Amino acid sequence: MIKHVFLTGPPGVGKTTLVQKACEALVSSGHAVEGFYTQEVRDGGRRVGFDVVTVDGQRGPLSRTRDMAAAAPGGREHTVGQYVVDLSSFEHQVLPLFRKPAPADHRRVFIIDEIGKMELFSQSFIRAVRNTLDSCTVLGTIPVPKGKPLALVEEVRSRADVKVFTVSKENRDSLLPQILSVLQECSS
Repeated sequence: MIKHVFLTGPPGVGKTTLVQKACEALVSSGHAVEGFYTQEVRDGGRRVGFDVVTVDGQRGPLSRTRDMAAAAPGGREHTVGQYVVDLSSFEHQVLPLFRKPAPADHRRVFIIDEIGKMELFSQSFIRAVRNTLDSCTVLGTIPVPKGKPLALVEEVRSRADVKVFTVSKENRDSLLPQILSVLQECSS
């Protein structure tokens, strides 16, 4: 039985936008929605990083380009391409969300946008994702496979209780009803 929905597709195709639209629709249909999504940060038209934004609007840095990044405590840096990951900020924003108790009616959908290279520097995040997949319905995003496989991403992708939708420019405007249909069934 399908319990979770994950979106995959190339960067910039509209996965996060679909997640946000699904959140709005789920809330208006009486579901409790918790979790987070990532959002580009731009400065003068140039992408300088990503922020983590919780469903209830709290925001904190996930990463910044090296020229915009604060020095990491203890000198330990985690990088993905040109971005320096602010692991402390990420964990501070995201990990408490995983600890919130589910509502009594269990009609909760947990948003995880995304499970990617930057997020996977956190072992606590990895454990929290695994626990959440075993305890409630999840709507999330995962990157398309390229290069060295990411263990948790492949674990999620291969779970029998996960439905993966591949988002493209051609189908992104028509996928929302299908995603909502699966989620409504999962969480009822």
